[in-house]
Amino acid sequence: MSVRLSRMHRFAVAMFVFAAIFVCAAIFVFAALGAVSLAGEIGPQDLRSGFLDMSPESRAMQSDDTANPGMLTVLEGEALWRQPAGPNRRSCADCHGDAAATMRGVAARHPAYSPAQQRPITLEERINLCRAGQQKAAPLTWESPALLGLTAYVAHQSRGLPITAGDDERSRPFVDEGRQLFAQRQGQLNLSCAACHTDHRGGRLAGNPIPQGHPTGYPLYRLEWQSTGSLQRRLRNCMTGVRAEPYEYGSPELANLELYLMWRARGLPLETPAVRP
Repeated sequence: MSVRLSRMHRFAVAMFVFAAIFVCAAIFVFAALGAVSLAGEIGPQDLRSGFLDMSPESRAMQSDDTANPGMLTVLEGEALWRQPAGPNRRSCADCHGDAAATMRGVAARHPAYSPAQQRPITLEERINLCRAGQQKAAPLTWESPALLGLTAYVAHQSRGLPITAGDDERSRPFVDEGRQLFAQRQGQLNLSCAACHTDHRGGRLAGNPIPQGHPTGYPLYRLEWQSTGSLQRRLRNCMTGVRAEPYEYGSPELANLELYLMWRARGLPLETPAVRP
């Protein structure tokens, strides 16, 4: 019995040491990421979509609409576009007609300044405001299949168009607020978005390429999730990853950060629905 306990004790100690070494190594890597800071934004000539950092197989999956799993979300959104909702029994199509014509370019300029809200609003917020104001229907829940579907369907109409978000002068103060959030260190790991996606773009972390972090394809299908998700889901994942308290879905902070990211990526073409690892 004592021999068995001794072996178990040595095994437990060994596992503890291994875990401690792993944690220390992770802290060293993250500290190194935060140690260097490169000045300035990424120049327009150096902008690079995360699509180019993927494997040939993943790029082929995104490029083929019959293989891209995000297209299922787009098709769900197309059905919802024509589906009456609320006591008025009106559909999106009743007001906006053919989305291929009327929604072309809409996603490329969102988040966009809303005079009524006196701040920029995301495409998801725009859809919910339209539901409440025109259809008299309840707002759709963040990350629900319905909201993801409608957002993906609307954004898909702008595929291939250059991003123009943040060009409105009224949005400039909010772009600046988003920039501050992007550069702000947070969480127990004391990292910022810029530490990875600006300062160490093009490098590798745990063997994976570090992209520039441009939101060119949301809502997108993420292989890690095995589902379609919004940009705000991804941002909250990153905050959790650095052990920070994530902002709530639909918060002004996430809207401003989303606006800055789109402004930072302006000129790159939209890819919705993109595929990412």
